[in-house]
Amino acid sequence: FFFQPQATSRKVISYFQFNEEEEKMVRFNKLALGAAFVAALSLVPSSYGTVGFAHAVEMTDDEVAAEEAAANAAAEEMISEAAPYAPPEGSDAFQYEAEVHKMLDIVINSLYTNKDIFLRELISNASDALDKIRFLSVTKPELLGDTKQLEMKVEYDPDAKTLTIRDTGIGMSKEDLIANLGTVARSGTTNFIKALSEGESNDVNMIGMFGVGFYSTFLVADRVSVASKSNDSDTQYIWESLNGESSFHVGPDPRGNTLGRGTEITLHLKEDSDEYLSPHKLKELIRHYSEFVTHPVSLRQIKTIQVPKEVPATEDKEPKEDGDEDDIEISDEEEEAEPEMEEVTTYEYEQINTDPAIWAREKDSIADEEYQEFFSVISKGDGGEAEDWTHFNAEGNINFKSILYMPSEVPRALQQGQLDEMKQGLRLYVRKVLISDEFDLMPRYLSFVKGVVDSDDLPLNVNRETLQESKIIKIIKKKLVRKAIELIRKMSKAEMPEDEPAEAEIDEDGNVIEVETPKKVHPYITWYKKFGLSIKMGCIEDSANKDKLQKLLLFKSSKTDGEDNFISLQEYVDRMKDWQKEIYVFPGESIATMKESAFMDAFNERDAEVIYLTDAVDEYFLQNVREFDGKKFRDITKDGVKFSDEDEDMAKRRAK
Repeated sequence: FFFQPQATSRKVISYFQFNEEEEKMVRFNKLALGAAFVAALSLVPSSYGTVGFAHAVEMTDDEVAAEEAAANAAAEEMISEAAPYAPPEGSDAFQYEAEVHKMLDIVINSLYTNKDIFLRELISNASDALDKIRFLSVTKPELLGDTKQLEMKVEYDPDAKTLTIRDTGIGMSKEDLIANLGTVARSGTTNFIKALSEGESNDVNMIGMFGVGFYSTFLVADRVSVASKSNDSDTQYIWESLNGESSFHVGPDPRGNTLGRGTEITLHLKEDSDEYLSPHKLKELIRHYSEFVTHPVSLRQIKTIQVPKEVPATEDKEPKEDGDEDDIEISDEEEEAEPEMEEVTTYEYEQINTDPAIWAREKDSIADEEYQEFFSVISKGDGGEAEDWTHFNAEGNINFKSILYMPSEVPRALQQGQLDEMKQGLRLYVRKVLISDEFDLMPRYLSFVKGVVDSDDLPLNVNRETLQESKIIKIIKKKLVRKAIELIRKMSKAEMPEDEPAEAEIDEDGNVIEVETPKKVHPYITWYKKFGLSIKMGCIEDSANKDKLQKLLLFKSSKTDGEDNFISLQEYVDRMKDWQKEIYVFPGESIATMKESAFMDAFNERDAEVIYLTDAVDEYFLQNVREFDGKKFRDITKDGVKFSDEDEDMAKRRAK
């Protein structure tokens, strides 16, 4: 019963150099023969027990039968595990696109990763698919067909060790499965790989940011099957791939049309991922990741209950002759005997996300943690935490609900200056129907603002381009921009946060050690250092809100020292000299160089403050924003600078 490789020198030498097919056969033979050996042990006569082989005592027939059954079950399990993989019947093989395969290698080999994110990505994708069919069905109700309920269901099977996520969304055709899940190179794939290479560690958690979250399933699964049925095809197709393979298979689903419409993703879990078969774990994760999904998300609960065992009907007994009844005694115990019980497994679905949409709730009922959670959902982790937010109901001729967020970190595309790839951050709903998660509701300079807008006044039966030009949208955009600017102003006027009490340090003599605490920096200054350039661009591009935006600008000047010491234009005007009629500005590349420049001599002599302009956009700023509060900007490097305490001749001599 021992496995022996072929006794040729070539085979022995290359024992650790088998190709993939040979390795599978070796594993199959070893496990199969091992299982046979286990089964054979159960058949060893009890007389061998004294030799210490299998049994120390005689075994009954029932015990022998039970052991035989256990051994056979173990053998079958081991053989089934070792059986080579067979793709779905009638399917064709396709090679992953090179970048996709590279990304899969990164995902599969990622260490110290929060594997829970796979469920976040699958729920998010299913929600998108449901949003799409709901939007299309507004103008074409027939698209829903017989599958009118838009929902998501999650099922776990402890015996098969599978986890299934099913939705009744728009579904995918064969071409969609091939293109979306492997062969088409997408910018998100490349950007994800690039982001990982730039980071210090392989943080797969940000995979959803790049639109390739589906592949996170291989963090927990050895095999992934995707069945899908769309309205574009009469056939339900299945996509399947093994973890670590460079190819996948697509073909007609052998089960036929089981979905009606939608997508079903089945994960055949790894041995170390059994935790995702726990109903308590799944319920916790689904509640967390579906909290802001507008469609019902349900978990199938498996319960075992005791029910009375059905007793087969028996033929009626022959009637007794008269007088026999007196001879029969009926005991109370027989009348009250409890029925024999048996275990029955039942399945029932429990909806997990029962709370209404966060923007439809009262502000006072929402904790800061909930607002932050919602921000992480709509930003997909791009932008850090929310620096601040505003939640409001706009009422009047046009009514809508909205939450707007200011991120604490600059989004990746904006950091890299890729404005063309900068996605609009607002989701637009019409009566809870998602129109778009990237609708153009903010000007370019506020493209980093994230949030959601839900209107009851917008029409649903028009395309996106027509909607973009509607008067209602223009009114909503105007109100949103005003609210965003008000939010930034509120941030700039906020009081300095109080210091947390620190523990006093005491020396050996019991004296309190004076510790120099670092100077506090206002949160708005920290935020402005990251986003100030966008506000300055707003002053150039948004003439209607130019005056409001100018009040939000911060500058370095000849009277500000330190990295975090800035001055606003209003503060500059408030401390201008009595004789001063203009705002003096000095464009340049380096503050240190400008301080030592000869241009500063006359201003230093008169103790006149000069604003330093070091941003590349400042030239355009001066050309388009010529004044503030009635005071014109005066470039001190240009001719024409005059002081009220000198005559024209002196001004000319100084200019020379």
